[in-house]
Amino acid sequence: MMMVSENNMTIKVTPPTEGLFDLMIFARHADSQDPYNWVCSYQIQCLEPRNGEKLPENPFHFWGFHQKVRDFGIKESSHKGDLLVAPQGTLLLTLQTSRPLLATYELINKDLDAALSKKCLAAQAEEEKLSCHVLCPFQGYYRLSVFVKDLGGTSFRNVANFLIRCLRPINQNELFPSGLSMHCGSGISCNGHGLSNPSHTCPIITTKLGKCNITFHAPADVEVTASLSKDKVISTKYPLERYILVTHLRTKVSVCVVLPESGIYKVGLFGRSKDNEDFTHICDYVLRCFSDPSWPPFPRVYSLWKRGCVLLEPRTGVLQEQSWVRFRIKVPNAYQAVVLGQEKTVLQQTPNMIWEGDMFTGAAGTQVKVAAKLSQHCSSLEVMLAFEVGGGSPASLGCSG
Repeated sequence: MMMVSENNMTIKVTPPTEGLFDLMIFARHADSQDPYNWVCSYQIQCLEPRNGEKLPENPFHFWGFHQKVRDFGIKESSHKGDLLVAPQGTLLLTLQTSRPLLATYELINKDLDAALSKKCLAAQAEEEKLSCHVLCPFQGYYRLSVFVKDLGGTSFRNVANFLIRCLRPINQNELFPSGLSMHCGSGISCNGHGLSNPSHTCPIITTKLGKCNITFHAPADVEVTASLSKDKVISTKYPLERYILVTHLRTKVSVCVVLPESGIYKVGLFGRSKDNEDFTHICDYVLRCFSDPSWPPFPRVYSLWKRGCVLLEPRTGVLQEQSWVRFRIKVPNAYQAVVLGQEKTVLQQTPNMIWEGDMFTGAAGTQVKVAAKLSQHCSSLEVMLAFEVGGGSPASLGCSG
């Protein structure tokens, strides 16, 4: 196990058997591409071998930091020494940087395949810090390799290879969801899209109640949308897109998530400015819930439900049959707002610009729609939200504001 710094080198050797071994050392100038030259040798006599697990394969030949790590923009690490220990199967590595960097990571273990390895890492890139949350599903030794590049760089360079020892592995059902990007949590990507003051800076959110609200300050010309996914959905009646609701206020965007069942979810945020037609990825969050939530979904949202539209009541998309429900919504620049069910209910606008009114849901299976007239000269109504009327025990309708 070789560690090279700017001024010295350390080699740790664990002979596999007893006997006499030759250790040959080769070197070249750090900036040279010439072949390595033999510089010296040592004889090592092993009287009693140490029965230990082999080190993970390391094609990069060195452990710890690259000897020119500061040139790559890395100042220091949260972990000192050549061995990182994960006593409970989890580890958080943070690297302080001298400039904004992007990073990717590779986790290697003899029992870990490539697909499972990607579910063990959650990376975060901030202006002056890189972070990697590591999960170890097997006992033993791991190699965690770090690759960085500048924001305008073309290729990643290997800057560190850490040896991790896991004493007690984590349950494989608690690994991260598939498909996480290199931008988890708030950081460089959020700043680049104009999002600031995040409610959650850490990429991993644990909720006992099975719901959370992620908020950012956002400029008026940025539109945000969000997705919710889970590797294995057990028994959810509605698509997961119904369990996430994005609300744009004047200077703030709110991503509200309710969970239909326990497990580990990925929340993906996407944004676009008024000059762009397509949404681009901003960041991911990992949402974990190990209780047994069973929240009803939000209503189905249509494209006209945009900036400034706020659903105050009801917050659930499944309404109780044969009951009166109060509707309270904000729709900027609307000339009329109605609720369409078994009957048509015209909502009234209050002095604080909230459209509200009561409607009777009727029988189970009925679809209830909220529609608005957005132009004074247009007689047609545009559908903005859709609810279902369900049977059974009353769900918590909830309200906001």
